[in-house]
Amino acid sequence: MRLLLPMDGDDSEESRLVPLGEVQQWAVVEIKEGRVCSTLFTEDRSAIEGGVDAVVVVGDNEHVWPFLDEQMMVLVAHTQRSIDDIVEAYLFRELHELAY
Repeated sequence: MRLLLPMDGDDSEESRLVPLGEVQQWAVVEIKEGRVCSTLFTEDRSAIEGGVDAVVVVGDNEHVWPFLDEQMMVLVAHTQRSIDDIVEAYLFRELHELAY
Protein backbone atom coordinates (compact mmCIF):
# COMPACT_ATOMS: atom_id res chain seq x y z
CA MET A 1 0.00 0.00 0.00
CA ARG A 2 1.31 3.43 -0.91
CA LEU A 3 -0.11 6.48 0.85
CA LEU A 4 0.27 10.04 -0.43
CA LEU A 5 0.45 12.70 2.31
CA PRO A 6 0.47 16.50 1.87
CA MET A 7 3.06 17.67 4.39
CA ASP A 8 4.56 20.94 5.65
CA GLY A 9 8.15 19.75 5.23
CA ASP A 10 10.44 16.87 4.36
CA ASP A 11 11.37 15.56 7.81
CA SER A 12 9.78 12.19 8.60
CA GLU A 13 9.79 12.92 12.31
CA GLU A 14 8.87 16.62 12.45
CA SER A 15 6.63 17.26 9.42
CA ARG A 16 2.87 17.51 9.81
CA LEU A 17 -0.10 16.77 7.57
CA VAL A 18 -1.54 20.01 6.16
CA PRO A 19 -4.49 21.06 3.98
CA LEU A 20 -3.92 20.59 0.25
CA GLY A 21 -3.64 24.35 -0.28
CA GLU A 22 -0.70 24.52 2.14
CA VAL A 23 1.39 21.55 0.95
CA GLN A 24 5.14 22.11 0.78
CA GLN A 25 6.21 18.50 0.28
CA TRP A 26 4.41 15.34 -0.77
CA ALA A 27 5.32 12.24 1.22
CA VAL A 28 4.84 8.81 -0.30
CA VAL A 29 4.77 6.21 2.45
CA GLU A 30 5.00 2.57 1.40
CA ILE A 31 3.57 0.05 3.83
CA LYS A 32 4.16 -3.70 3.55
CA GLU A 33 3.16 -6.35 6.06
CA GLY A 34 2.17 -3.72 8.61
CA ARG A 35 5.46 -1.82 8.49
CA VAL A 36 6.73 1.31 6.78
CA CYS A 37 9.19 0.21 4.07
CA SER A 38 10.04 3.63 2.74
CA THR A 39 9.12 7.30 2.92
CA LEU A 40 9.97 9.51 -0.02
CA PHE A 41 9.47 13.28 -0.24
CA THR A 42 9.01 15.44 -3.32
CA GLU A 43 7.84 18.98 -4.02
CA ASP A 44 6.30 17.99 -7.35
CA ARG A 45 3.52 15.42 -7.15
CA SER A 46 3.86 14.65 -10.86
CA ALA A 47 7.41 13.40 -10.19
CA ILE A 48 6.11 10.47 -8.14
CA GLU A 49 6.85 7.22 -9.93
CA GLY A 50 4.60 4.21 -9.61
CA GLY A 51 1.05 4.11 -8.43
CA VAL A 52 -0.34 5.53 -5.23
CA ASP A 53 -3.23 3.70 -3.60
CA ALA A 54 -4.65 6.43 -1.37
CA VAL A 55 -4.24 10.08 -0.47
CA VAL A 56 -4.72 11.18 3.13
CA VAL A 57 -6.26 14.62 3.73
CA VAL A 58 -7.04 16.63 6.87
CA GLY A 59 -10.78 17.08 6.36
CA ASP A 60 -13.91 16.36 4.35
CA ASN A 61 -13.85 19.79 2.68
CA GLU A 62 -10.60 19.33 0.74
CA HIS A 63 -10.59 19.62 -3.07
CA VAL A 64 -9.91 15.97 -3.87
CA TRP A 65 -11.43 15.58 -7.35
CA PRO A 66 -8.02 15.29 -9.07
CA PHE A 67 -7.23 12.28 -6.86
CA LEU A 68 -10.60 10.68 -7.49
CA ASP A 69 -10.04 11.16 -11.23
CA GLU A 70 -6.79 9.19 -10.81
CA GLN A 71 -8.72 6.36 -9.12
CA MET A 72 -7.12 7.00 -5.71
CA MET A 73 -8.94 6.24 -2.51
CA VAL A 74 -9.30 9.35 -0.33
CA LEU A 75 -8.86 8.88 3.41
CA VAL A 76 -9.41 11.53 6.06
CA ALA A 77 -7.19 11.92 9.13
CA HIS A 78 -9.31 14.15 11.35
CA THR A 79 -6.85 14.24 14.26
CA GLN A 80 -3.66 12.51 13.12
CA ARG A 81 -0.92 14.80 11.82
CA SER A 82 2.45 12.99 12.06
CA ILE A 83 3.45 10.26 9.63
CA ASP A 84 3.70 7.71 12.45
CA ASP A 85 0.22 8.57 13.74
CA ILE A 86 -1.27 8.42 10.23
CA VAL A 87 0.32 5.03 9.49
CA GLU A 88 -0.84 3.66 12.84
CA ALA A 89 -4.37 4.93 12.21
CA TYR A 90 -4.32 3.39 8.74
CA LEU A 91 -3.20 0.01 10.09
CA PHE A 92 -5.92 0.05 12.76
CA ARG A 93 -8.52 1.25 10.20
CA GLU A 94 -9.09 4.51 12.04
CA LEU A 95 -8.85 6.72 8.94
CA HIS A 96 -12.22 7.42 7.40
CA GLU A 97 -13.11 7.34 3.73
CA LEU A 98 -14.13 10.70 2.37
CA ALA A 99 -17.86 11.42 2.68
CA TYR A 100 -18.91 13.08 -0.57
